[in-house]
Amino acid sequence: EENMTVTEDFSRVENTYQMEAEVCIIFSDFGKMQNVCNLLIEKLGTSVTISPPHFYHTPEAVDTLRRQVCVAAVGNTRRKAQEVCRLFGQSLGKPLLIREEETKEWGGHIDSHLSNSPDSLTLQERIQNATAYASCRVFAVFEIKGKENRRNKLF
Repeated sequence: EENMTVTEDFSRVENTYQMEAEVCIIFSDFGKMQNVCNLLIEKLGTSVTISPPHFYHTPEAVDTLRRQVCVAAVGNTRRKAQEVCRLFGQSLGKPLLIREEETKEWGGHIDSHLSNSPDSLTLQERIQNATAYASCRVFAVFEIKGKENRRNKLF
């Protein structure tokens, strides 16, 4: 209920009363939004009008995306360092330094004319416009451990 606002308008038209209601709901799950819209259309038919969705990212969601991208970049760096160490018969130790060098963020784009108003865009185009992308470049220094010869361990 905290993500929903309802505005009602009652009016008298001749001998009848007419009520119009506008319901605005904020969804964090696209599938749930589609299910609710389909249910409303199924139950209320032509008496309901569903406006096209407006997509946006909360500051918390963008911050989560930044963190996930940085953690993935560090993980990728560690895996690459492990592969290099294996190539030279070494083993990778603990990280000595990890520094976030650069973070980039950008939104989707549509390869169409700018004259299109937001209302004329298809749902796929709206989703593409609202999709957020991020990349992160990290610098990491790891400890390298030499592998001991197995014969030396026996003595």
